[in-house]
Amino acid sequence: MGRRGLIIAIFVCLFAFSLCRELKVKVMHKDHQQDHHLAKYNHTLARILVQYASAVYMSDLMELFTWTCSRCDGATEGFEVIELIVDVKRCLQGYVGVATDLNAIVIAFRGTQERSIQNWVEDLFWKQLDIDYPGVDGAMVHHGFYSAYHNTSLRPGVLNAVQQAKELYGDIKIIVTGHSMGGAMAAFCGLDLRLSIGEKNVQVMTFGQPRIGNAAFASYYSKLVPNTIRVTNRHDMVPHLPPYYYYFPQKTYHHFPRESRRSVMVLGKTQLVAGKSVRGNSISDHLAYYGVQMGCDSSSSSCKIVMDPRLGAYGRTDLDGNLILSRNPSTSILKLNRDQGEQAVDTH
Repeated sequence: MGRRGLIIAIFVCLFAFSLCRELKVKVMHKDHQQDHHLAKYNHTLARILVQYASAVYMSDLMELFTWTCSRCDGATEGFEVIELIVDVKRCLQGYVGVATDLNAIVIAFRGTQERSIQNWVEDLFWKQLDIDYPGVDGAMVHHGFYSAYHNTSLRPGVLNAVQQAKELYGDIKIIVTGHSMGGAMAAFCGLDLRLSIGEKNVQVMTFGQPRIGNAAFASYYSKLVPNTIRVTNRHDMVPHLPPYYYYFPQKTYHHFPRESRRSVMVLGKTQLVAGKSVRGNSISDHLAYYGVQMGCDSSSSSCKIVMDPRLGAYGRTDLDGNLILSRNPSTSILKLNRDQGEQAVDTH
């Protein structure tokens, strides 16, 4: 057997183990022992939030900041961005804003912006549980997922914008969303909002999210952020990764509930099945949810941003060159003028 054959055999074995049903493990934490109930799937809300999760991939910062991009219409029309954070060094992006129709602060994180989504997916097979989640006995996560939110410019930018929004709009709910890697960051953000600022009214809905921690972490997360839905699409393989190993239940990745799976069309109606695992073997099913394109726009297959010079009045940069654009939503929105020049900035 050649090297290629060996690699294929290993992948087949990993899939076989990862498709086994996950063991439910309960973890009690002395500070958070309250009962919790699984969130209820809201189809209308999911169709709205998937558009927010799609829009955050856009590379034209002017259009995204002013909410005039090609993905910034329909159910999300009228959304006001308070802060747009671009971590140039690590190719990460997220925004915080207010959706008055939802009466909520909406936070969205961009997923992977790799040149090859297939290479990124293959890399998920080998991610190990390698750091302890702070303050929770036995809870482990992967440092890449954890650090993408906690150890970058995204976290301080998000927390600052949330505090600003609450000062302006009062105690409204917070909804966090994201697709793929952005879904992993959304989960860590939702938990962080609960722990760092004591926010109880947090809702998380992710699309095509990978597993991010072990059973102890999943149980702890479910207690603190029970209003969480993970939406998966047909045979999207990313929610099955990193793999779950049936014979090592305490030392393997687990998903936290609840899962809503978009299945096949039956008699013209989309069937939703909650909390059930299916075989995940498709990358194409990862790139579209509810018919909405997920991933970078066609003009930006790599980590690239389009920066209009007029945004300088709203932005600041840190020592690493990471960019934060912020504004008071009570001020008038910038008017996009396509007659003025734009400059493309490739961050790789």
